[in-house]
Amino acid sequence: MLSRVTRFALGSKSLFLNNCVRSFSETVAKPRRKVTASTIASKYKKGEKITMSTAYTYPEALCVDQAGIDMILVGDSVGMTDMGYSSTLPVELEDTILFCKCVTRGAKYPMIIGDMPFGSYEESISQCIHNCVRVVKEGGVDGIKLEGGVRREKEVKALTQCGIAVLGHIGLTPQSVGKLGGFKVQGKSFDSVMRLVEDARCLEEAGCFSFVIECVPEIVGEILTRSVHIPTIGIGAGAHCSGQVLVYHDMMGLLDHPLKPKTPASFCKQYANVASVVHKGLVQFNKEVKEGVFPAKENCAYKVPEAEMEHMKRLLEKVSKSAGVDLKDLEEETTKLY
Repeated sequence: MLSRVTRFALGSKSLFLNNCVRSFSETVAKPRRKVTASTIASKYKKGEKITMSTAYTYPEALCVDQAGIDMILVGDSVGMTDMGYSSTLPVELEDTILFCKCVTRGAKYPMIIGDMPFGSYEESISQCIHNCVRVVKEGGVDGIKLEGGVRREKEVKALTQCGIAVLGHIGLTPQSVGKLGGFKVQGKSFDSVMRLVEDARCLEEAGCFSFVIECVPEIVGEILTRSVHIPTIGIGAGAHCSGQVLVYHDMMGLLDHPLKPKTPASFCKQYANVASVVHKGLVQFNKEVKEGVFPAKENCAYKVPEAEMEHMKRLLEKVSKSAGVDLKDLEEETTKLY
């Protein structure tokens, strides 16, 4: 018979193992759910950091989704990352809708935000609603982003009344680079910070579920975050925002070509150097094709049925000897094989 001590030890071990298995099963079995504006609000209330990445294509959306990122911004930054423009200003509404469609096909779980391009919402409330509805309906996104604070109060109110989730954007607003004098840090004076606080509170009161703060000193990012009761998403705004967003291409080093390196913004952290890997792969492909290395036997998998092989060989022989022969004569000659 087992002693009392042995039975206790075995029982404790069994209980420990059962708890481990139960904990592991709950972790593995817990289903992943679609992120919504309510999810973001819940994370904010719990003090959980929120993550957001840009994505513009189906493959990028898959990667961001599989990484567990909370939100995807189909940004007008696509104009600079994928379309070759020097700014975001030339991006058209149709471009935005196209890239939104690509992303919504690829990402299942993140909340997807369509970034309204310059000129698509400034003319009137009617224009703003019409175009935002198009991006939601045709692009399939979960919400839209508008740049601006106080000056966008009416648009935000109108959109939220229509049932559209709105992400605001203050600080450096790239669509206003002409007025701002370039891509410059904002909020460097007390007066400018007070204007940003007014912008932030206005967006909250108008109905934004969150807003982006771009390119401000860290203390300003903290001031703005503490001035409202909705989550803030920082990009170059310090560590005290409710969450962080970065451009996919900057994070992955996609624009850092070995022969033409791009220096990312100082606030950006590069987590991979994909461009270097792509460059090496393409150089190797070019080399192997020209040297006759690719395709090799293992890359030529399609086979002709045995019953047809003899005909094919005879046809190949005829074709090989047909240089300068009239095509009609060749056709008559080869059809005799069948």
